[in-house]
Amino acid sequence: MLNNAGVAGHNIAADDEVKELIAVGVSTTTDEDEQSLLLLSRWKWWFLVAINVAILLMGQSGAVLLGRFYFDQGGKSIWMATLVQSVAFPILFFPLFFFPHSENPSVTTDLTINSSSTHTVIMVYILLGTLLAGDNLMYTIGLLYLPVSTYSIICASQLAFNAIFSFFINAQKLTLLVLNTVVFLTISASLLAVHSDSSENEMRNVTRSKHMVGISCTIGASAGYALLLCLMQVSFERVLKRETFSVVLDMQIWTSFVASCVCIVGMFASGEWQGLKDEMRRFKAGREIYILTLVGTALAWQIFSVGVVGLIYLVSSFFSNVMSMLSLPLVPVAAVLLYHEHIDGVKIVAMLLSIFGFSSYIYQNYLDDTKSKAPAGIHHTATPETSVS
Repeated sequence: MLNNAGVAGHNIAADDEVKELIAVGVSTTTDEDEQSLLLLSRWKWWFLVAINVAILLMGQSGAVLLGRFYFDQGGKSIWMATLVQSVAFPILFFPLFFFPHSENPSVTTDLTINSSSTHTVIMVYILLGTLLAGDNLMYTIGLLYLPVSTYSIICASQLAFNAIFSFFINAQKLTLLVLNTVVFLTISASLLAVHSDSSENEMRNVTRSKHMVGISCTIGASAGYALLLCLMQVSFERVLKRETFSVVLDMQIWTSFVASCVCIVGMFASGEWQGLKDEMRRFKAGREIYILTLVGTALAWQIFSVGVVGLIYLVSSFFSNVMSMLSLPLVPVAAVLLYHEHIDGVKIVAMLLSIFGFSSYIYQNYLDDTKSKAPAGIHHTATPETSVS
């Protein structure tokens, strides 16, 4: 018995020693694999971010330029131009097939759906969708009365409004760099407000008063969109309780649905629907191009929405908002090449001020991002239904 016990004890010790060696080997292999996987994941993350940024910029730039083309070729329906900004929302249902809602009970513990919470979510969608419709309407009026270059530069004021609303609604701090952004974007918008290219306005049959209406609506739309983003963030935090890919898509889909309904009601209430057939007939480029222009504009806005949702999911709503401003230098250049718009010294100064303010905002975001991720030491790698900030 003692000999058997001794042999058993020896075997146990040997087994323990082997297990330690195996454990060390496995641990070493796991660390190496994790490092390789980590590097691969980071490259994949950056690749996905780059794709979504490209999608966002192409969609936004294409939508704005097609919107200008619609008006230049004889399009007159403000409600139709507003409707196409949201009506193609069914396209967003396709990503839901690849990233369905989570069925993990642990994830949805705090999201038990009852009648009161459902009513709250519906009211949130209706409120934000109505705000989106009004915001799109103001953007449309701005694009109707302003050159694309002026319109695009003024849209950069959205960042200044975003900083202000984030301070009051989302309790985000106002740093010196953020205040610098607000000041420079305000000066840029003010320069364009007091400056009017009379020759260009005469060529487009736009009076001084209509020019001011266009500037006011564009500034109002920029403020409205910044407010919309802040309210969406509050909705994710307090009502929906999370910000996953499918939840963000739901927000985009149902607010666009409400906005489309509001636009359709507005079109019939204003009587614009009665002139659509005549508008199509009088469209300078022809009926086929008229239809393709509206369809292309609708698709471009939804491509932009896919990029927005993707960046919100991969990074944050703040980053998505900032990236949408990258079209600032792209659209005016495209407008000069495609529509032969004139960019004078005032517009160039306003654009440079906007770019400087935009750069300050980006740098502040970089500082905040570096500070917040310093302990973790790595960007998060998003997976379906992973919460993001």
